[in-house]
Amino acid sequence: MKKNIISTLAVAAVVALASCNNASPKMDEQPAAQQEAENTGLKIAYVEVDSLMSQYTFCKEYSLILQRKSTNARNTLTQKGNQLQAAVNNFQQKLNSNGFQSREQAEGVQAAIVRQQNDLQELQNRLEGELASDTQKFNEALRDSLQHFLAVYNKDKKFDLILTKQGDNILLADKKFDITQDVINGLNKRYKSTLTKKDEKATDKKK
Repeated sequence: MKKNIISTLAVAAVVALASCNNASPKMDEQPAAQQEAENTGLKIAYVEVDSLMSQYTFCKEYSLILQRKSTNARNTLTQKGNQLQAAVNNFQQKLNSNGFQSREQAEGVQAAIVRQQNDLQELQNRLEGELASDTQKFNEALRDSLQHFLAVYNKDKKFDLILTKQGDNILLADKKFDITQDVINGLNKRYKSTLTKKDEKATDKKK
């Protein structure tokens, strides 16, 4: 059970964490060139999601927060799991050696262990729910941040269509339509960090 608890939370925490090790872009970098599609007359652009996740300061900072919460939850569950296992081992040892004064005493200890096990399961469910909720909030905040920025950004650029490129959801795209760095630079200029100096140092170590 303890192994399952730890592995479940480890999987839940992973949201964007592995992609946050790349260096942040310089704020004076020039944006990618944008050109109008020749045949359709549409102005099309796309944003690389992986690069956005790894270079947008908000993503890196929130990933650090999620990692912390995941680690704390994992440590708490490990500690509670060890305590439960110790209680089970102690109960079994006393049972085998006739260490209980009566059957009622043994049943009372066994019932306490069952309650302890149920409490641990409830704790696991609560921590998993909190982590899932935090991850959802991060995804929603990222989407809102990107949409609000693009609404302002596109007043001048006037693209007809801006796509997200992640994995192979776009099979082929000319690099001239890539506005990722332009968007990252703009987002980072607008973003106001909420981390402490200690948090910022921890974030910098992941670059």
